[in-house]
Amino acid sequence: MEVRGVLSEGRPYQMRRIYIYGDYIGDVVGACVPHFDPARRLCQALRSFCFLEHLIGMSRCSFPSLSARRGLFPAIVMTMLCAVSAQAQDRKPLRMLGLGRRPLVVGYFPQWGVRSEHPYTVKTLITSGSVRKLDQINYAQGAVRDGRCSLADRSADLDFIFTAAESVDGRADDPRSAFRGNLRQLEELKRRYPRLKILISLEGKAVDFAADAQSGQRTAFVASCVDMFVRGRFAPGIARPGIFDGFDVDWESPEAADAGNFLALLKEFRRQMNAVRPGLRLAVAVGSEPDMLPGTDMAAVARLVDQVGVMNYDYVGPWNQRTGLLAPLFSNPAAPGDYGSIEHSLAKYKAAGVPTRKILMGLPFYGYSWTTVEEANNGLFQEGNGVHEDAPYHMIRELGEPFLEFRDPHSQAPWLFDGDIFWTYEDQVSVRYKASYAARRRLAGVMIWELSGDTPDGELLQTVWHALRHPLNERVFTAAAVPPAVGETALHPSE
Repeated sequence: MEVRGVLSEGRPYQMRRIYIYGDYIGDVVGACVPHFDPARRLCQALRSFCFLEHLIGMSRCSFPSLSARRGLFPAIVMTMLCAVSAQAQDRKPLRMLGLGRRPLVVGYFPQWGVRSEHPYTVKTLITSGSVRKLDQINYAQGAVRDGRCSLADRSADLDFIFTAAESVDGRADDPRSAFRGNLRQLEELKRRYPRLKILISLEGKAVDFAADAQSGQRTAFVASCVDMFVRGRFAPGIARPGIFDGFDVDWESPEAADAGNFLALLKEFRRQMNAVRPGLRLAVAVGSEPDMLPGTDMAAVARLVDQVGVMNYDYVGPWNQRTGLLAPLFSNPAAPGDYGSIEHSLAKYKAAGVPTRKILMGLPFYGYSWTTVEEANNGLFQEGNGVHEDAPYHMIRELGEPFLEFRDPHSQAPWLFDGDIFWTYEDQVSVRYKASYAARRRLAGVMIWELSGDTPDGELLQTVWHALRHPLNERVFTAAAVPPAVGETALHPSE
């Protein structure tokens, strides 16, 4: 993204490059161990010079007397001193950092990607290198309607004919075959990458979920889901078991009157799944806070499922009159009072009884915009007209002049502003920051909505994968976190 900003003395430079550079330097510098004190002191000085400046400055990393290019050489030299002087703590495997098993990378795959302007197919996962960075795919979506599970889009799932060039195995779909489309491509993907898990994401209207969870309906409803997606009976004459390894239940969201039936529905899923194949995965996608599932016993839910995917995005959007940050890790004290943060959301789920080892942190690969935004505070938290349509990251990153890029010092979240139009989104710096936080807090991992928002070479996904294995030092989060309000709890690294 050739988005340009200005240094404190007004010289232009490429903001995105400087932020990634500063973030990388801070990671390496912060990893220096105390075995060689002079080098450690040099490293600490460099952190103070660049990285902490990067954290503290609301909108720019200041180099008062150096251009970005001239400042790069001494920074590289000092970084090399750090690397030579000691083994970098942040470069050790997670188990050596005492963080337990490696967090999972879960990504939603869009069923509708075959019809996009720039088609996103199952083979794209291979050509972009993304498949090797994924532990699990949640295929969006299976439908919940008319009292049973069904294909949400048969034309994409079974009827779409892929050419040899578009196909995972290099063979064109046979027009005479009943088994084609995305489902055949997923089957071939599983053959090539047998360790990859694929879950079907069940989505539908809340009223349909509520009806199917009723005691007189739930057994038959769950049986239809298991028959179609576990046994692979997608249509008459088709039986292709083994494509899906479980279910992601996306009921948005149970009302208080549904709380008991929601729990009973999950119990029935678990019972029938275990009867067919023990070890199948059961996940739920839940709103950003437990309050969005009133009356639900989240501790009981957590005992039944393998993953609790928290949708840590849409903390603000075009439905708000004021701009804000789409998915901030930490709160900004200047934000309106009803704007939340990921840190507080996860702490609330933990307080509700969900173990951190089962929580997936949601990451958005998209952004929102507002127009006619007031210029104060570089457009952040200002009134504007929301544009009721999201845009993928790969489109937003190509926006150039006259946009300037700014960054929140607490969450490292970026935003763009040209004096009129405001964009909130995520980039490599912010997703690295969040993925590192997920690793440091020993979460189950992260879940991405959704994979087609990334660049053709999987820029964001690659960043997430690396950060989960080599997380930023804990100090950067301690320095940036905003103390919780009275009565609230914080999520600590030891939890």
